[in-house]
Amino acid sequence: MRYRAVLFDLGGVVLGSPLHAIRRYEAELGLPPDAINRVAAETAPDGAWSRLERGELGMEDFYPAFEVDCLEAGHRICARTLFEWMGEESQPRPAMLDAIRTIRHRGLRVAALTNNWASADEAPDDGTRALRDHFDAFIESCVEGMRKPDPRIYRLACDRLGVAPDESVFLDDIGANLKSARKLGLHTIKVDDPAPALAELSQVLGFPLAPDASRPESAAS
Repeated sequence: MRYRAVLFDLGGVVLGSPLHAIRRYEAELGLPPDAINRVAAETAPDGAWSRLERGELGMEDFYPAFEVDCLEAGHRICARTLFEWMGEESQPRPAMLDAIRTIRHRGLRVAALTNNWASADEAPDDGTRALRDHFDAFIESCVEGMRKPDPRIYRLACDRLGVAPDESVFLDDIGANLKSARKLGLHTIKVDDPAPALAELSQVLGFPLAPDASRPESAAS
């Protein structure tokens, strides 16, 4: 099948993984591995983390609310510090940006599809602010009022690109998000390490995704 579009999650795919920062923070506090992620997942859809990503909570309201969610699970954290660590981890992955340029140069449409939070001057940057020009569509959970794995947000992303779900490939680092996308017909790729994920995407699309392959020979910059 010839695919017409590729959808990229940001954190953990195009950017460094916030999960790495969360695991380091858990280790720093002596918490069990994945303790914080379990709180975020198990309090969905009404917990502070879910509400933040749907744009229902600002950062200053989120911090104490998520600390309460964690405390109820037996974990005392500082949510502000946690998000500072996550922001430091959220650096662009050059190989992913090169792949996105290649894909667009080949004529395919590209979207960012991210669960994130509303940016504020005092909030840690989630790494997305400088990325918008790399994509044809930029779908943020906090703007749309829905978050992955809600099927509606995948349909919205495909609609924005003008493609059908079964004409699209989706990359994410979280299995539950991929499962929901697969049910709609998207071809999915799990990203644990960028290199094998890009090798798999190259096979699916039928052209190489080597760095700089996207740049026309006439473009020197």
